[in-house]
Order: sequence, then structure tokens, then C-alpha cells
Amino acid sequence: MDAVSPRTDIAQWIRALQPRVRPALEAVGGPLEPLLTVAQARPLSLESVRFAGLLDQTLLRPEVTPAQIERCCDEAMEHRFAAVYVHSGYVARVAARLAGSDVAPASVAGFPMGANLTAVKVYEARAAIAAGAREIDMVLAIGLLKSGAFAEVAEDLADVTRAAHAHGVLVKLILETVLLTDEEKVAACLLAAGTGIDFVKTSTGLVGGGATVADVALMRQVVGDRVGVKAAGGIRTLADARAMVSAGATRLGTSAGVNIAQQVVGEAAAPMAAAGY
Repeated sequence: MDAVSPRTDIAQWIRALQPRVRPALEAVGGPLEPLLTVAQARPLSLESVRFAGLLDQTLLRPEVTPAQIERCCDEAMEHRFAAVYVHSGYVARVAARLAGSDVAPASVAGFPMGANLTAVKVYEARAAIAAGAREIDMVLAIGLLKSGAFAEVAEDLADVTRAAHAHGVLVKLILETVLLTDEEKVAACLLAAGTGIDFVKTSTGLVGGGATVADVALMRQVVGDRVGVKAAGGIRTLADARAMVSAGATRLGTSAGVNIAQQVVGEAAAPMAAAGY
């Protein structure tokens, strides 16, 4: 069942998965409430959205330098992006550079494979938070999910989420959708919503594939208004961003944030130029 599926199939998968998902959530004290309010998680309207404010600018490649990170922080503040994502070793630098702005310093846990010990993910999240991170993107234990070890996946998610929420820090779960069947994506979204995750996210952008409209729509159908949806991987243009928001994304991860912000400005200026202003 890997094809893009209509809502009726998703509903059937949810019903079929519930007998396995519910005990896994109950074992970790769930279902737990997400930190976000319904209003923040609700799908957005293209007419009212400010695209720059949805963008998480990411610098997670191994060759990124401190100078590049500082320049990215300056660009994020200029365009009023949502967050700047870096590895934990750079969080303190980013937090200092962004101090006094509305742009959130952010980091990752278990990135990019998700196969770390839960204790390692928790430690990484706590260390990044201590350095100033206000959001954490953690990677799903992909192999455990694919093997049907839902209880272990739920424990992994709940432990990291509790560690972050104790400090008022948002958590996003990266599914790496290119490696999952549609049914597995549904299971991951159910476990995420039930363990209090604030966002489900499509991809790391490092494994191949990336965000697709179909995956974003599927994830939104599963989590409804309870959880945010972040599209990441391959979002390079304003047209890409619009497509993802139309499908249900409420946050966008990209390394092309400046390009997208400039396209927004250029598009706004075009009617004025045409009118002779």
C-alpha cells in the first residue's frame, strides 16, 4: 500500500493500526497533549500567510562554517524567518547572534539516522536547550517503526518530548518519508500525535527524496488540527512553498530561505511597477 491514498484508505489504516498504537501510547502515559494550541496547528490560508515567517533556515551539512552560520542568522533576522537550525555544537553561537530577535535558535537530536539510543537523543536535546535552542527536530527510529516495535518508538518519542517540553521547547519529529510506506507514515503520525509531538516533518533532506505534496497532505489528514506539519527537503522556490502550504504544511524547512523571501518581495513589487508606482 505505497500509492497515494484517498482519505477513506487513511481512515481504514487508522482503524487498523489503533489496536497496536493505543497500547504503545498507554505504556508511556499517553495519549499526551501537544504543546501547540489548535489555532497554531490548523492549516493555513495562502491568502493570509506570511511565507518568510514559516521558514526554518537549515545549516546541517557537515561542511558549514561558523562564518556561514553567522551570515545565515543575520539573513534570518532581516527576513524574519521562524528559526535557524544548526547542529548542537553551534547552538550557543546562534543563540548569541539571534539574541533580541523573534527568530528561534534551533537544533536536532538523533540526526540524521534516528537510530541512536533514546538516552543519547534526550541528552543531545537537553544539551542543545541548555545552549539556547528553542526548538528541537528529532529523527524517528525508522527501523523500529518498520519492524512494528511501536512501544519502543513511543518511548523514544515521549522521552525526548518530555525533556523538551519541560523547558517550553517545541519538538518536531522527522519521519524520513522516502523510506516509509504510506501505512508506516500513518503509524508514525499517530504515535507522534499521541506522545505530544508538536510537529511531524517529512524529511532530513539528506537521504534522497524530500517533501512531496502527497506526503504533506497525508500527514495533515492523519494529525488533523492537533499537530503542525513541517515540509522539508527540496523546497527551493516560492512556488514550492505555496504547494506545501496548500497541502497542509504550517512550517517549511529549507536552505533556500533567502531566495524564497526575495521572490515574495519581487512578486509584491511587480504590480506596483506595472502600475507605474
